[in-house]
Amino acid sequence: MRSSIVWPVVVLLLAIAPARSTIAAQLKEATVTQVVNDVHLLSGQSTLRPALVNDNVAEGTTVLTGEGSRAELIFKDQTVTRLGPGTIFSFKDGTRNLNLGDGAVLVQVPQSVKGARINALGVTAAITGVTGMFEYHPGVCKFLVLEGTGRLYRRNHFGDSVLVRAGQMAIGNPSAAVSDPVEFDIGRFLRTSRLIIDFPPLRSETLMAHESQKQQREKSKKALIDTNLVIFGGGTLVSLVDPRYAVSPAARPTPAPSPTASAVAKEQGSE
Repeated sequence: MRSSIVWPVVVLLLAIAPARSTIAAQLKEATVTQVVNDVHLLSGQSTLRPALVNDNVAEGTTVLTGEGSRAELIFKDQTVTRLGPGTIFSFKDGTRNLNLGDGAVLVQVPQSVKGARINALGVTAAITGVTGMFEYHPGVCKFLVLEGTGRLYRRNHFGDSVLVRAGQMAIGNPSAAVSDPVEFDIGRFLRTSRLIIDFPPLRSETLMAHESQKQQREKSKKALIDTNLVIFGGGTLVSLVDPRYAVSPAARPTPAPSPTASAVAKEQGSE
């Protein structure tokens, strides 16, 4: 009689263990949910193949987008990643290590996801419960936060990190200190970025709108001041333009190599 009580417990534990393993494996996968123009997948030694909606993307697979192309992937933990033109993207351990070889990725990470990171050469953005854009081109990266709070840091350089809040952008360089954050116009970004306007609304849409409204209130109180300073595309060059035309290159008739432009607003009294 004693063994008849014990055995059902042992069988139950053995049945649960494989299920947990399966769930862990699924969390390391993403699904292609949108493809615009030229998007390809490269897995291991396999041949480069076109990406299709509903394709499952396993860790170690590289996603590549061509000029004028974009893609959206959603992970099993509901993290959304949107890739801009000319992007080379892969991941390991699900959202714990998102790797950007070139280009730009917009990421919306739920609060429940712990330890999500976006890595470029020598520079990392740590994000949890954040919607933000990470852009990298050889020698420089930009990290913009649309809602939530993230941290940009240089790996293996203790103390070289900055906290980046909603409406702020920081610039990182593998061979130089991370910049102090500067303000950028969230509302203009939301109106012009093709990674926003060409895709379905994100779950964080209300939160981003709230942060944009906060900026508008700060402008009305002159705590923030509109400028005609814009950083276009993949570099750090600040351009002086007519404010009426300070929009994302991707919103212009002629496609630009990168979807990111930041209309910078500076704090009153800052240098």
